[in-house]
Amino acid sequence: MIDKQMDWNRAKVIAAGVDIGAVSSKAVILLDRQQYATSQLRTRASSKESALEAMNAALAETDLKLEDIHCIVATGYGRAKVPFANRTITEITCSARGAMHIWGTSVRTVLDIGGQDCRVIHCDENGKVTAFLMNDKCAAGIGRGMEVFADLAKKPITAIGNIALEPDGFPKIADFCVVYARSEALDLIPKKVPMNQIIAAYHYAMCERISGLVFKLGVKKDFAIVGGLAKNPGIVYWLEKVLKVSRLPPKPEWDPMLTGALGAALLADTIYKSDNV
Repeated sequence: MIDKQMDWNRAKVIAAGVDIGAVSSKAVILLDRQQYATSQLRTRASSKESALEAMNAALAETDLKLEDIHCIVATGYGRAKVPFANRTITEITCSARGAMHIWGTSVRTVLDIGGQDCRVIHCDENGKVTAFLMNDKCAAGIGRGMEVFADLAKKPITAIGNIALEPDGFPKIADFCVVYARSEALDLIPKKVPMNQIIAAYHYAMCERISGLVFKLGVKKDFAIVGGLAKNPGIVYWLEKVLKVSRLPPKPEWDPMLTGALGAALLADTIYKSDNV
């Protein structure tokens, strides 16, 4: 995606962030800290190839070249494999900085639910991380697990979040392990439990698992949810119910999956300016 009304030749600082996640790779290019071009692609087996493809996809509709970008920061689990990055910074720091840019300085808790990892982050008014907690192995893969569950339930991944909102009641299933919960949910199919109840049960179990992590660190307002599962209405709805707190409303101009890449690009802008005072 590109903002064709912007002219990169007039920008004082061109900065970019590349987020190589377990499931998707994202790139964000900023002109003087304003969104110019973005991309999202499926992560390949090679983090290096994924990074190149994500950046090339962001550049594709522009006449920008990689060498025109003043500073690039890489983040995500594959950040060390990005050959063209000037700096690597953890996804925890980048997610906090990106969330602060999207919602403002009131953000104090960021829940980042990605394909493989789940992170709870506390930050101050400057976007600096003050505390964080990552998932244990039993909560790993919640995002990727949702894709697998949708496939096994024969429903589009884009539809199951809304389906999870439909039933008034649903059976309780285990929440202590992502894989076990999925297996237990699918075991309900031969028992003639309606599919919308099974989908709701799985979403609720995943939200209880995620909420356990959030409760360990604590929720400070304002509360933001980012990452791929922030786009799932069922996850957001049940998380708010279990946590008894409302998230900050989404901003239509920003895809929550791009938050880490945005934060990386903002940090790239800051790094370039500090190095060229």
